[in-house]
Amino acid sequence: MHKFTEEQIKFIREIAPGRYAVEITEMVNNRFNLELKVSQIETCKRNHKIRSGIDSRFQKGMIPANKGKKGYMSPEQYEKCKATMFKKGQVPQNHKPVGSERIDREGYVLVKVAEPNKWRPKHRVLWEKVNGPIPEKHRLIFADGNRQNIALDNLILVSYAQSFIMNQKNLFKNDKELTKAGVAVAKVMDKVNKRKKEM
Repeated sequence: MHKFTEEQIKFIREIAPGRYAVEITEMVNNRFNLELKVSQIETCKRNHKIRSGIDSRFQKGMIPANKGKKGYMSPEQYEKCKATMFKKGQVPQNHKPVGSERIDREGYVLVKVAEPNKWRPKHRVLWEKVNGPIPEKHRLIFADGNRQNIALDNLILVSYAQSFIMNQKNLFKNDKELTKAGVAVAKVMDKVNKRKKEM
């Protein structure tokens, strides 16, 4: 790690306007007989609030440096790497076919429903296959609390309001019958709440 002297910082401040970090680095190294990296000069500029006044972002109308060039490798490098390159139409080794399943971070079973990489919660796919689309502002809950028990008799459709009540009143259980009873209580409470708002 290089500790910049006051003289070096002053010099960088003087030469920075209108110059890129690469040029500044070269000038500093020549002046003080150093071997600093561009990243060190950039850090120094940032720490001492030294501005070059150059907008290095790619602007509309600018011509890319690699325009018209095929790839970024020399012919020799390309020949060495060609054998292991991914080819058009080639299927990746980790490709999963439609119908494949995986578990997400929250413990839900996801099923691949389309290419190239469309996945959906399996319980929603199963429920919708029998009952049609899940209504707006509704969700499915698992009667036994097990997100990996994908069976129609373990899925219950509730509204967001009913789900909120169940959370609030601790009505989610690991027992199917208790959860179903909790849903019935939440539905009654939701109706009561709506009636109160209408009054």
